Amino acid sequence: MKERLEGRKGSRPAPLKWLGWLVRALLGTPARAVRGTARRVADPARQVFDYWASERRTVRQGFAANLVSALTSLLAGLVLASMSERLKEVEGFFILIPVSIGMRGNIFGALSARLGTSIHSGLFEISFDRDKPLFQNIYATALLTVSTSVTMGLLARGIAALLGVHTISVWDFVLVALVGGLLSSTLVLAFTIWLSIKSYQRGWDLDSVGAVLVTAMGDVVTLPCLLLASYLVGIRGLTPTLGGASLALGIGAAIIGLRTGSDAARRIIRESFPILCIAIVLDLLAGTVVQSRIDAIFSTYTAFLIFLPGFLENTGALGSILAARLGTKLHLGAVSPTARPGAPALLDGTIVAVLGIFIYTVSAVTSLLVAQATGDPYPGVLTFLGAAMFGGLMALIVAGAIGYYAAIASFRGGYDPDNQTIPLVTSGMDLLGAICLVIALVVFGVA
Repeated sequence: MKERLEGRKGSRPAPLKWLGWLVRALLGTPARAVRGTARRVADPARQVFDYWASERRTVRQGFAANLVSALTSLLAGLVLASMSERLKEVEGFFILIPVSIGMRGNIFGALSARLGTSIHSGLFEISFDRDKPLFQNIYATALLTVSTSVTMGLLARGIAALLGVHTISVWDFVLVALVGGLLSSTLVLAFTIWLSIKSYQRGWDLDSVGAVLVTAMGDVVTLPCLLLASYLVGIRGLTPTLGGASLALGIGAAIIGLRTGSDAARRIIRESFPILCIAIVLDLLAGTVVQSRIDAIFSTYTAFLIFLPGFLENTGALGSILAARLGTKLHLGAVSPTARPGAPALLDGTIVAVLGIFIYTVSAVTSLLVAQATGDPYPGVLTFLGAAMFGGLMALIVAGAIGYYAAIASFRGGYDPDNQTIPLVTSGMDLLGAICLVIALVVFGVA
């Protein structure tokens, strides 16, 4: 009997062996991760149940905020789909879209995280006096908006030239980035301050709702503002003059911010500006990834343009939720900055995972329904939903890892995670999220 079994085992066809090895390789790592998590959390099922019960109010707020985000992102998607002709008219215009949207989430998501930490630590005051935290945050945010807008215009033209992408002039890029940034930032700043005050007054968890709603607001208002600013492109004599003035304004804002007499504002700017520059590069690369596929995929199946803003927004927001929650707990000593996630971090991860599955499902289904209603083409229902969900699940895993390690790395380095993690997570996920979506489109035969 034993000899017969050994004979069968030895005679197994090579393809079946390879298939068995592949299955073990794919399933082995997740299985080991689950066993490792179980060892890190005593009685995992009970702890997850108890944690969700204790956080049920926060979970409800998170689900509500993500649902609002998914629905409002459709407006941004419709605006983007309606801009398809303008994207063709203005060379390289799409490169500015992810970075412009990303900067609103980066700057104001970080503002929301800082204010959330001040609320949890009892330092928040509804006061606009110059020496109060609220004014200092607003002042630093305004200077960062101007300086980073000009920086993104310069880097956009430089990266496009480096990668051989034909675009409008550098003055056009700088002017459009600054004007679009100022218009949209005014609205997003007002919303962020209002949300922070309401969270303080009503006991909302700003860490769970702030990044999501602020990012959603940024998506909705940034695209129309950027579209309006794009009509300043190519005006002979006027555009170079305004572009030069914009460059001078951006340099001035950076110098003032780095030398300001306010310790709090100066620390925010000094810690944030270098990270935001890295974030700009990541967002610009994300825009370049999509720009190169505008005609091949996104102009052919404009339903994916409806889905794209929400996809990138949700991916960054999910990582930002985890990073913001961990940032607050690191400040309060409730989470240890270790390489292997502890139980509190893993429990926060379960919330983000469930939120992610929920939000990607809602975003994919609603985008498909809107595309059907507006007549935008898509590559079949199952193909569209499959590509959207597969890309979302890949991006969710990456966002969770980046959110956790960005928070603990900045904290261990002596920096404030609220200044560091949101830009890294949202911009990193703009690039990696775009790559995940393109991979999903390849897997499902769309690209």
